[in-house]
Amino acid sequence: MDIAHLIQTVALYALPVLFAITIHEAAHGYAALHFGDRTAFVLGRVSLNPLKHIDPMGTILMPLLLYFATSGTFLFGYAKPVPVRFGSLRNPKRDMIWVALAGPASNFLQAVLWAILFVLLQGLGAHERFFLEMADAGIKVNLVMWAFNLFPLPPLDGGRILVGLLPHRQAERVSRIEPWGFFIVMGLVIAGVVGSWWLHPLMRVGLFMINLLISPLASLFS
Repeated sequence: MDIAHLIQTVALYALPVLFAITIHEAAHGYAALHFGDRTAFVLGRVSLNPLKHIDPMGTILMPLLLYFATSGTFLFGYAKPVPVRFGSLRNPKRDMIWVALAGPASNFLQAVLWAILFVLLQGLGAHERFFLEMADAGIKVNLVMWAFNLFPLPPLDGGRILVGLLPHRQAERVSRIEPWGFFIVMGLVIAGVVGSWWLHPLMRVGLFMINLLISPLASLFS
């Protein structure tokens, strides 16, 4: 394992990852508070303080162990989920969709902002590759979080969105998957199903949308 390469990779990705997970979890908390559930607010989780959301195992230790174990070919991590009592929402079935959607939406917005920064740095003739590569890392990290969390299986955000959209009987059946959902998703990730059939196609769509959104700005420097 090239330690110098590891240090460079951590330096490039640390800030984008920190922003990505912090704003993702805070967005869930803000949305839940807006729609009537004060659980996250009372516990201090409606916050942009990264320390409120970092899980020592899932955010730090697991990604590092996977990086070493797979020589950097596979990474996975998670933050402390923001607690939401869906029954406390004013309209639980409808509002759970918006609460769940808030996290991935925040990641897509961050990917757009990192893309704008990348275009500005290039357009203004920035010669420091580190900042360009960090902006590129910010785009990738947030697109991964956006696409992965939209996978339609509980406990991922996409699964909760699906539960909110389905009729009550079907929604109840899907929600029963949640206790085993994490292990099912991990199995599908390891088998390559999530990457091939969901993550990569959706990321390509997301990148196309971002390029479309920032094309007016990019044209100013062309």
